[in-house]
Amino acid sequence: MPLTDHEDIKNIKTRSRLFKLISYRIIIITLFLGITIFVDLKKQDFAISQITLNMVYIVALAIYFFSIVYILVFKFIEDLTKNIYLQMAVDVILITALIFVTGNIQIDYSLFYTLVIIYSVIFIGRKGGLIVASVASIFYGLFVNIQFHELVSFVPSVKYYSVNQIDVLNNLLLHIVSFYILAFLASFVVEQEKKTRSLLEEKESEFNQLDLLFRSIVESVYTGVMTVDLQGTIKTFNRAAEEITGFPRSSIQNLKVKEVFPGLLPFLNEETMNEQIKSRIEVVIMGKAENDINLGLSVSPLKGKHDKQIGNILIFQDLTKIKQMESKLEKSKNLALIGEMAAGLAHEIRNPLSAITGSIELLKQELQSDGTDRRLMEIILRGKDQLESFARDFLLLSRPIPVVREPVDINQVVQEVLDFIKLNKDWAVKIKILKDLADDVVALANKEQVRQIVNNLVINAIHAMEEGGVLSIETKTVTLDDQKEYAEIVISDTGCGIEEKDLQRIFEPFFTKKAKGTGLGLSIVNHIVDGYEGKINMESYVNQGTTCTVYLPVNREKHTQEI
Repeated sequence: MPLTDHEDIKNIKTRSRLFKLISYRIIIITLFLGITIFVDLKKQDFAISQITLNMVYIVALAIYFFSIVYILVFKFIEDLTKNIYLQMAVDVILITALIFVTGNIQIDYSLFYTLVIIYSVIFIGRKGGLIVASVASIFYGLFVNIQFHELVSFVPSVKYYSVNQIDVLNNLLLHIVSFYILAFLASFVVEQEKKTRSLLEEKESEFNQLDLLFRSIVESVYTGVMTVDLQGTIKTFNRAAEEITGFPRSSIQNLKVKEVFPGLLPFLNEETMNEQIKSRIEVVIMGKAENDINLGLSVSPLKGKHDKQIGNILIFQDLTKIKQMESKLEKSKNLALIGEMAAGLAHEIRNPLSAITGSIELLKQELQSDGTDRRLMEIILRGKDQLESFARDFLLLSRPIPVVREPVDINQVVQEVLDFIKLNKDWAVKIKILKDLADDVVALANKEQVRQIVNNLVINAIHAMEEGGVLSIETKTVTLDDQKEYAEIVISDTGCGIEEKDLQRIFEPFFTKKAKGTGLGLSIVNHIVDGYEGKINMESYVNQGTTCTVYLPVNREKHTQEI
């Protein structure tokens, strides 16, 4: 803690104590004033003159007056030490005045000196106590001498009592010694209390620093940390846990685990605890956005004093992206294997297919225009075209992404594909096209492969709208979470849609639910997009339609260099 902060806290505490001192002084003088009023009402039972009582009233009013002054002085005197000395001086003077006017005969008002000595030690230390003890001794000695020798007329004499010089001297010495002993004893107690308080504050500061360090460590690590008590109530939830699950700490703290993360409940029982300590487990929970989150989880008992378990601590990491990467890597391996097979198979198919095609064309020329032979020949030619299309798709699936790339005008490619697709036999007149093409949408890629992406997606959309619908195409340049620019191509249809269970498999080779088609169209699209380190996202709802969004890197720096 900085020195200035420590001094500020000390001044605040001292100011608070001074206000308490003023309050206690007012309470004491109020009680004293009440007793005086009672004596005044019953003065026939007490040997106290009216003059003495009036002087007591004056002293009491003076204390009230100065208490108000002390409070006002806080605004003008910032030095609290001066304020304390002022109160000490006024209190000693008023107590002395009280002793002088009452004669200190029936009540020993010099006892009030002890109160001043005690609070002076509390605020200033031994030095303040000795100063007040010395001043009180001087004033009390002066009073005793004046009273014994009757030097002042208004001070009551001690003739009521039978005293001599030795008695007076003993009385004086007793008071002086008691003043100093009280000052030393009070200073000793106060110093011990200050040392104890200082040690306590030091330990408290060390504890706070350790607590802050612990919290800083827990909050800084990108590992989710959650603690629960034996009743399954969530007690702590660090920042990483908030980011992983999406739940703010304030919304789940003190809730039951079964209410927020029911998937974690089976791992908090004693039977599986020992196995979990030794190895990490994987579990799937539901986040705030109702999305599945793969966690690598470790559960350990949380122990308190005497090694007694007070709860459990759960440490977890988000494995969702890792699982997605593993799945993507597995698909890539499968595609690579299929690609190798495809390249060889397409080569073996196309060579004899070329010979068959040439032979069929020669035979076709010799056949007459009508008849069964002619129809059979057309069936053979259609089959030949399907085999060629299949072999071509195989080659596209196995073809690597070109190293040399060029700026590709996405809008131009989209327009070329739409112009060509309208000549396709699957095109339906009832299909309406909506275009929203932003200006200057350019991707650094191979134009033919970009055309293949758009062509395959548009054909899929057409096949999904056999009875007509709306085909929407949108292009623009966007910046994603990785702070990179991408050319965004969004192709939507209002067709039959894709069932949720099939969405995970749509990029697998040969997976198709259509009566016609090879199931390679989306696999080729995914292969090309992955090769350019782009992104593809598919959203679909049954009987509502499908939206496919493709992101191809813009890479403006390379684009500028090539230009």
